[in-house]
Amino acid sequence: MPRIYFIDVTNRDGVQTARISLSKFQKTMVNWYLAKLGIHQSEIGFPFTGHETNYVEANLELARKGAFGNMILEGWCRANAGDVRAALPTGVEHLNLSISTSDQMIKHKFNGKLDRDGVMKEMVEAVKIAKEAGIKTIGINAEDASRTDTQYLVEFALAGKAAGAQRLRYCDTIGYETPYSIRRRLEELAQGIEMPLELHCHNDLGMAVANSISGARGAIEGGVDAYINTCVNGIGERAGQADLLSCILALKFGKGYERFYEIADEIDLTVAWRLNNYVSRSFGVPIPINQPGVGANAFAHEAGIHADGALKDRHNYELYDYEAIGRVEEVCEDTGRTIHVGEYSGMAAFKHVYGQLGISFEDDDIARYVLNLVQYANAQNQIPLTSDELRFIAMYPDEVRRVLTITPPAAKGSEAPK
Repeated sequence: MPRIYFIDVTNRDGVQTARISLSKFQKTMVNWYLAKLGIHQSEIGFPFTGHETNYVEANLELARKGAFGNMILEGWCRANAGDVRAALPTGVEHLNLSISTSDQMIKHKFNGKLDRDGVMKEMVEAVKIAKEAGIKTIGINAEDASRTDTQYLVEFALAGKAAGAQRLRYCDTIGYETPYSIRRRLEELAQGIEMPLELHCHNDLGMAVANSISGARGAIEGGVDAYINTCVNGIGERAGQADLLSCILALKFGKGYERFYEIADEIDLTVAWRLNNYVSRSFGVPIPINQPGVGANAFAHEAGIHADGALKDRHNYELYDYEAIGRVEEVCEDTGRTIHVGEYSGMAAFKHVYGQLGISFEDDDIARYVLNLVQYANAQNQIPLTSDELRFIAMYPDEVRRVLTITPPAAKGSEAPK
């Protein structure tokens, strides 16, 4: 039976969300947590964009060093020749190429610059360039697929497939789908194109998770693998996207789903608590009290009947165990003297904090190098670094230095500062 894979897009679609952002170092840490969780692929950003170049190249080097296990790092481009050519020098090996396919967007977004044939031509040219350059996996994204007629989607997908694409990303760009409609649509598409399908569902009607799961079922019933796009904590443009943890929980514990679906990669749910809280802290967006799995009330009981039942047997009122997703019963915080290392710290505080983590350095030159990186990382994040961040910097200092480096272009006609 076909299987389900997860592609998390927090570092690409999530960071496009209005009013919030992540530093390049925080995006790197998100990749690290996603890999620990067992996610198949992370859409890490925009390899054709200048300020992403060092981050992308450094993360690819981290991947080669094993920092992200088997997780695939993939970049996003518009489906045009210029974006693809600009992305190639980074060494990225996996790309998703995106272009609008609905009549609404072709008419009112492209404003006459492209018609249906033009959209197809742009996409095919971009795929061919990527394929000839040795890109290992190519996905073609049909933006606003849910408002695109099926026949044109089939033609679009088959043209991309013939040019060398391996997957079609079905984008419910404005959250228009319902669980029933998307299941039937994806089954029909799967049978028509015979290539794996990605579900990219937005949450404008509050159904992104349900649509993702139902759409995956349709793809599987149509005989192809399904790839579910997610964002951590359901963050994303407007009302957000399908929440990563909610989708995993639905597949593992939803009635009938645990027997019907097979998640291709081994998921370590105990990482979820750390990942979700890291992303919440980094974005500065609190986790809702009622969020599945990680919300403050996800395992809280007050009503007499519920409290009595939970005390007798947790499974009376809890579908899954909080330990399964890495929650601990108590979170302790020091209230006395604390020593932190950050943007303005010196060597004494640095050595003290790293000593508490069980990390020492061969000599003061190495220690000073790592301290400088800690200072710069803190300056970019503008919040205290976590223990995991401090460990990561000490483990991969050269790659972190690259991640922290952004070189703006010089003004036209002038030389870049030396």
